[in-house]
Amino acid sequence: MSSTDIATPSLDDLKIAVVGLGYVGLPLAVEFGRIRDVTGFDISQSRIDALRRGEDATLETDVEELAAAKHLSFSTDSDDLAQCNLYIVTVPTPIDAHRRPDLTPLIKASETVGKVLKQGDIVVYESTVYPGATEEDCVPVLERLSGLTYNRDFFCGYSPERINPGDKEHRLPTICKVTSGSTPEIATLVDNLYASIITAGTYKAETIRVAEAAKVIENTQRDLNIALINELAIIFNRMGIDTEAVLKAAGTKWNFLPFRPGLVGGHCIGVDPYYLTHKAEAIGYRPEIILAGRRLNDGMGAYVAEQLVKAMLKRRIQVNGARVLVMGLTFKENCPDIRNTKVVDVVAELQDYGVVVDIHDPWANAGEARHEYEVDLIDAPEAGAYDGIILAVAHEEFSRMGAKQIRSYGKTAHVLYDLKNALSIAESDLRL
Repeated sequence: MSSTDIATPSLDDLKIAVVGLGYVGLPLAVEFGRIRDVTGFDISQSRIDALRRGEDATLETDVEELAAAKHLSFSTDSDDLAQCNLYIVTVPTPIDAHRRPDLTPLIKASETVGKVLKQGDIVVYESTVYPGATEEDCVPVLERLSGLTYNRDFFCGYSPERINPGDKEHRLPTICKVTSGSTPEIATLVDNLYASIITAGTYKAETIRVAEAAKVIENTQRDLNIALINELAIIFNRMGIDTEAVLKAAGTKWNFLPFRPGLVGGHCIGVDPYYLTHKAEAIGYRPEIILAGRRLNDGMGAYVAEQLVKAMLKRRIQVNGARVLVMGLTFKENCPDIRNTKVVDVVAELQDYGVVVDIHDPWANAGEARHEYEVDLIDAPEAGAYDGIILAVAHEEFSRMGAKQIRSYGKTAHVLYDLKNALSIAESDLRL
């Protein structure tokens, strides 16, 4: 029996549910909510209450954008999903403490959808997974909870998210969207649906597995490129050569890729490679290059702390008991997202040296930082109090300060480590 034997909704008849209203789900719900009925579902009542007030803690949407989504409603009641016929799942897919994929949010979301799934319904996943996860891990859950049969009674699609938190230039409508479906007819329907809100256009992949693989290699490729630059930075540091100066010189060649060294965190680049390597190992292949890049990037926090400690010792600054100011906790600049931030690795390593660390970040939520990492944020740095200062995240507030104000937080003898090259080489003591 093919998809034509079951009455699937037409494009005009689609009633969408977006399951998970975080950095990915909310912008999607807002865009669709401008033109068609959308139910935005999340398990967090506080999140739903805030959105109903027009407040978005992720800062991906503003009051005006939320108000413009006139067909969008919010709910924590899974019964409200039953009125929908197309479900878009946009929940996080993190890794656990052992760097293994944690599909718990994805499975729970699939259970929620499975309980309300009806004949002819479509489930589209956007969460980043390894190739095969949609059909091997999620579909069985949908079948079990609904009692329906895949590709006979209900159908699936996969359209990988490409949201870049904090980026106000590359937003959902202006980023090309990869789409796919479990049958040719469903693939076309899913592609047409996304094409109605994506001004940059869509790309219909041949299969769901192709779309899943395309997503996971996007960030794996970026991770490896940054790992290469990080390794070069370590080498150049030992040679007494400024890495940024080298990259600027090399960048004069037309095909040189403009990557920069740094801490590789966030919900994508620092996570996605582990999804791919997990699947590779499950089929009997041990990745070499991908894991080598991950190991190097995962070790950069310890490297940064070590470099600061060495510089302090050279200036005869007592390390044990020293005070260090870390400016920035989020995984990138001008964004409140602290998921998988590698700044905490620097903090933990410094604390192992007996250093007292103060963290200041005007973008990060103090309660979230305490809950996720058991670290406390300070409201403002103390003038003349620090033996070391690390400019870890180049928030616009920090860039506007300039070196003079940043150094005013340090004692007479202190070390300023600029991880983001936000200052000139003459203005800082250390750079990556």
